[in-house]
Amino acid sequence: MRKVKIILYSFLALLVAVLLVIFFCNRAITNAAEGKLYSNIEHIPYNKTGLLPGTSKYLVAGFLNPYYTYRIEAAIRLLKAGKITYIIISGDNSSIYYNEPALMRADLLKAGIDSSCIYSDYAGFRTFDSMVRLKAIFGQDSVTVISQPFQNERAIYIASREGIAAIGFNARDVNARGGFKVQFREKLARVKVFLDYLLGAEPKFLGEKVNIP
Repeated sequence: MRKVKIILYSFLALLVAVLLVIFFCNRAITNAAEGKLYSNIEHIPYNKTGLLPGTSKYLVAGFLNPYYTYRIEAAIRLLKAGKITYIIISGDNSSIYYNEPALMRADLLKAGIDSSCIYSDYAGFRTFDSMVRLKAIFGQDSVTVISQPFQNERAIYIASREGIAAIGFNARDVNARGGFKVQFREKLARVKVFLDYLLGAEPKFLGEKVNIP
């Protein structure tokens, strides 16, 4: 019985420690974005460049992914309102059958956005890569990130670690039921941010620099 109690107490202690780590990582990232998120297009300051993080256009069942749709809508609004001049689409292009930047670019063009305003980052496999490459490859030290609030917060925290002045324009979010899995993954992704910096992680690819006028 004593051995069982020791195992149980050890498990509970470990569980509490994990929950505390998740809580403090989440809190630190949320605090870093305080006062830097905008939902009203009239109030958001101008930035030369916007960053549109990639996501899959379709869900497994074949339906349109609302996270994708809402981000595209937000990006179009910013560009047409003159709140950004250029936009970098940063997403996964890991195979010939999957190309997030190409799909997003096509939808922006369909909406009447000039192709000269659009730059594609085909190595934005995750938010960390996108933000580091924003400065290292595209030479930007300020940006408006265009995504749902949870990702905007994480991107702004990473930007602060990379010497980038970032704000976020909040795309419409998905309701709690529809976005439960995404929100759960986000908690773990925030812990991963701190592990990345602790372990000295780098983007999967860097490459040649791209000049934005």
